[in-house]
Amino acid sequence: MALKKTDLYSSLWKSCDELRGGMDAGQYKDYILTLLFVKYVSDKAKADPDSLIDVPPGGSFDDMVAAKGDKEIGDRFNKIISRLAEANDLRNVIDLADFNDEEKLGKGKEIQDRLSKLVTIFSDLDFRGSRAEGDDLLGDAYEYLMRHFATESGKSKGQFYTPAEVSRVLAKVVGITKDTRQDQTVYDPTCGSGSLLLKVADETSRGISIYGQEKDNATWALSKMNMILHGYAAEHVILKGDTITSPQFTSGNVLQTFDFAVANPPFSLKSWSNGLELEYGRFEYGRPPEKNGDYAFLLHILKSLKSTGKAVVILPHGVLFRGNAEADIRQRLLKQGFIKGIIGLPANLFYGTGIPACIIVLDKENAVGRTGVFMIDASKGFIKNGNKNRLRSQDIHKIVDVFTRQTTIDRYSRMVPLSEIADPKNDYNLNIPRYIDSSEPEDIQDLHAHLHGGIPDRDLDALGGYWDAFPQLRDQLFQPNRPGYSDLTIDVSQVQQAILDSPEFQKFTQEALELTTEWFDAHRKRLEGINETTRPNDLIAVLGDDLLTRFKPVPLLDEYDVYEQLMTYWHDVMHDDVFMVMNDGWLEAAKPRKIVLDKDRKLSETPDLVVGTGRSAVKYKMDLIPPGLIIARYFEEEQAQVYELVTATEDASRAVEEYVEEHAVEGGLLAEAMDEDKINKVLASARLKAARHEGTDPDEVAALEHLIKLYNVEAAVKKAAKEAEAALHLATLKTYGDLTENDVRTLVLDDKWRKTIKARVAAEAEALTLALVKRIQELGGRYVELASTLDAELKHLESKVAQHLADMGVQ
Repeated sequence: MALKKTDLYSSLWKSCDELRGGMDAGQYKDYILTLLFVKYVSDKAKADPDSLIDVPPGGSFDDMVAAKGDKEIGDRFNKIISRLAEANDLRNVIDLADFNDEEKLGKGKEIQDRLSKLVTIFSDLDFRGSRAEGDDLLGDAYEYLMRHFATESGKSKGQFYTPAEVSRVLAKVVGITKDTRQDQTVYDPTCGSGSLLLKVADETSRGISIYGQEKDNATWALSKMNMILHGYAAEHVILKGDTITSPQFTSGNVLQTFDFAVANPPFSLKSWSNGLELEYGRFEYGRPPEKNGDYAFLLHILKSLKSTGKAVVILPHGVLFRGNAEADIRQRLLKQGFIKGIIGLPANLFYGTGIPACIIVLDKENAVGRTGVFMIDASKGFIKNGNKNRLRSQDIHKIVDVFTRQTTIDRYSRMVPLSEIADPKNDYNLNIPRYIDSSEPEDIQDLHAHLHGGIPDRDLDALGGYWDAFPQLRDQLFQPNRPGYSDLTIDVSQVQQAILDSPEFQKFTQEALELTTEWFDAHRKRLEGINETTRPNDLIAVLGDDLLTRFKPVPLLDEYDVYEQLMTYWHDVMHDDVFMVMNDGWLEAAKPRKIVLDKDRKLSETPDLVVGTGRSAVKYKMDLIPPGLIIARYFEEEQAQVYELVTATEDASRAVEEYVEEHAVEGGLLAEAMDEDKINKVLASARLKAARHEGTDPDEVAALEHLIKLYNVEAAVKKAAKEAEAALHLATLKTYGDLTENDVRTLVLDDKWRKTIKARVAAEAEALTLALVKRIQELGGRYVELASTLDAELKHLESKVAQHLADMGVQ
């Protein structure tokens, strides 16, 4: 069966645990990624004789497996990798990690066991059978590891990786599309591990010529491996060197120019000019400060663009408003019309820094006629992810849509005229809050309402989106009090139920569900046709864009919130499902698989279904079709019977507990059956036998007989429930073998995907309603107590205190 991406990632991260003890993340990433590379190219060479990499005898992953347990395993690994490197001109690229380093990996038996375990983990992964060429399994795994290594490497080592979500924004905003020609060029002067360049290439349908430069030798090696893992041949150029002091893409004293450029340079680099000799005409609009290199990189990129070139650069917010030399450069660039747009990003997105950054969009092609700068404040669109923030799918799509269409959205985006930027009060300062106020409107307390009651109509008017969606609801909930103020027609505690029972809300929810059904039905045939040629990224792009389009006219519901529900489910479940169907086909992917025990005789994963008991129990995992879907479609009555028996078991157990609690007390009828404050059927039976023999209190005998009867009922019901559940599990397992391909499609498409997405959309609609309820309850409670009432209560309390003091003789 196909390996799910989530399983692959888990295995890879498990391999990191084998190395963690001796080194930090910045070091062990080299070992893990080297093994990943060797394993992948070895498997691809077996499956494809024309693969990009030549795997020579003695230079394959199989040779590493053969070295398991050898006392010289580290040295053998180094030689194997060296042979592979020499055969493919990859010296100083894939052979940087020393597998014989005793300081990092240990000595003797320690290094022998550690590397043997490590290679065993990788040997369990098989990339030969992956027919899903439209899905980048290894590339995504590489990115997954990059993200984790960057997270763990800390402040000094996290700069080799640009978060994938940010990379996707840059790749789309720079202007590259499916129609971009293959002979067009994209350049990243600080390319790190190459992830940003690869994201740009993903936006094209025919590919694009890639050029990059990276200063750090180890990171440059990562980028070379990354390119090969993504299927890019040697003509995609990644060179070493300091971009500012030693640019590699030159012709004499002239910089090579490109159609597009993307970059995430190091923020505010103080040593940018160390060793700088040739300027290559880069600083014609001003020389950056000696102790801050942000504009050095920006100007380098600008100079590296063709006359129609476009670029996106990530820089700290300070470049937008800092003064002196940077202010002069900024003013000249604006006057030249080179700055097309600015996108403010959330804080704490990047590894190595928590400061907020922005995207500067440069465009030479239309610079002369440019009359404004399009600005977006996207600083509030993110989700917390551990100790970092992360852009959600909806945040990415919204930024790209709004920027591409130049859409004005209140408190989010607008086109700012150059005349406004040049106004003396702004003086070419580009700080986004000067032009876009993204703060939430202040919640003003109304003194008049506190004095005389009523809810201010202006607060109700602010909920206009709800009244647009539910036109009659406002009149149902509120009635006029006096000009400018209204009262609730019901008690504040009844607001939520009133809204949920409202025909308009029910109609709103139903229409949202119907819209979701229409959307799914429109794509059902496409989903039915998923096979080895499917491209998952293209598939979800079509589904997501159409969902956005359909929900855009719907009042109140934010189409991007609905889109996020789809994308979250895609990343959590659907993508793995699609990947399995692509690799194995519908029928094979739906088959249960037995769970094997790990080396410690423990379950490697949680079973979905257990058949049998004790040591003979067999545990199964159903990756594509969970047992609940089979049961819901084919065994509804049997499941209902199990539920009834489980309920009966709970009732029987409760009857035992209540009876024991009533009588197993000191002096109670069951007190003599207690042993260390415990009682059970064995103790009760023993006491009953003794009581009968002794001829003691008949009430005690009756109580013991009743308790034993309750125990027997409980045991019988438990046994029946267990047998019914076992029979249901067995029937469910058998049904998997009887499924046809159409059955599998129905279960996955309708019972799993469609049903889940509809439930998520319904939850989104309900969440909006709960927000309305919360606000109405807040407003209703705020002005319920009038100032006069509070004043009267205060006087009453003062009078009581005075009386108490007088009673105590205090004047």
